[in-house]
Amino acid sequence: MEKFNQIIQGNTPVLIDFSAEWCGPCKMMAPILKQVKEQLGEQVRILKIDVDKNQEIAMKFQIRNVPTLMIFQNGQRKWTGSGVMQADQLVSVIRQATA
Repeated sequence: MEKFNQIIQGNTPVLIDFSAEWCGPCKMMAPILKQVKEQLGEQVRILKIDVDKNQEIAMKFQIRNVPTLMIFQNGQRKWTGSGVMQADQLVSVIRQATA
């Protein structure tokens, strides 16, 4: 949890993908997140968190569905969304949420 808190404190936006091994739609997010990283490069950090292995974090943010995506910047939650999103949508959301 402490490491998580350090990561989200930075000025660089952090996109967190809350997922689970058993979740089919979560597997669809991997190539999408790769596209987002290719488009934004160092402008964003992407972190994947398995809710089954990190239950404390999942409970703190009340994750009830996976995939759930959150954007943090300077320790503040800027945006939350659920379900599979396309790379272009996510890039747009990241830019708007952190402008």
